[in-house]
Amino acid sequence: MSWFPFFLFDTDWMGREVYHGDPKGNASERKAYDDGVREGAFGLLLNSVVLGIGSFLIDPLCRMIGARLVWAISNFIVFACMLATTILSWISYDLYSSKLQHIVGADKTVKTSALILFSLLGLPLSITYSVPFSVTAELTAGTGGGQGLATGVLNLAIVAPQIVVSLGAGPWDKLLGGGNVPAFALASVFSLAAGVLAVIKLPKLSNNYQSAGFHMG
Repeated sequence: MSWFPFFLFDTDWMGREVYHGDPKGNASERKAYDDGVREGAFGLLLNSVVLGIGSFLIDPLCRMIGARLVWAISNFIVFACMLATTILSWISYDLYSSKLQHIVGADKTVKTSALILFSLLGLPLSITYSVPFSVTAELTAGTGGGQGLATGVLNLAIVAPQIVVSLGAGPWDKLLGGGNVPAFALASVFSLAAGVLAVIKLPKLSNNYQSAGFHMG
């Protein structure tokens, strides 16, 4: 619930909220939107680079502080970044409506900040792609039900909110005035809740990331 709004609307967010374009607007607005989408694609490239680097850090981190805390921290990072996208959208809109970005260069600062957010999200994304599967395998290793079955259930738990976000994010955004900010704000709430629940509800796990014999990194 916290990741899929970003997956669906990240480049659209760059085109609309950061570059203030409109794919259905006049020529200038369409160009601004296209520039934003291209910049968002570059942000996704940076995100992938950080993800690749972060994948090498997951095993040492899990050995140092445990998979539970690594997973919780990744959710708190997503919370901070999703909240930052919301705040950055408001700042960008205020600067654009007052035209201050043309005076003090704030527009460039906003765009750079957006790329930094894209990059930072690569680290928790690398954790999301690996740690939950390893944790599931470890927790179910001795239950007799099979780690494959447990991982299949986990995949269903991933697909269900994806469908909810896909169907509901658009109406939710429209209900609260349009744009992508409402979906990102809601994503920050879910990521904060996920981090808190990870700390409170997940049992203490072995610090050996590969102890369950299951490594998705």
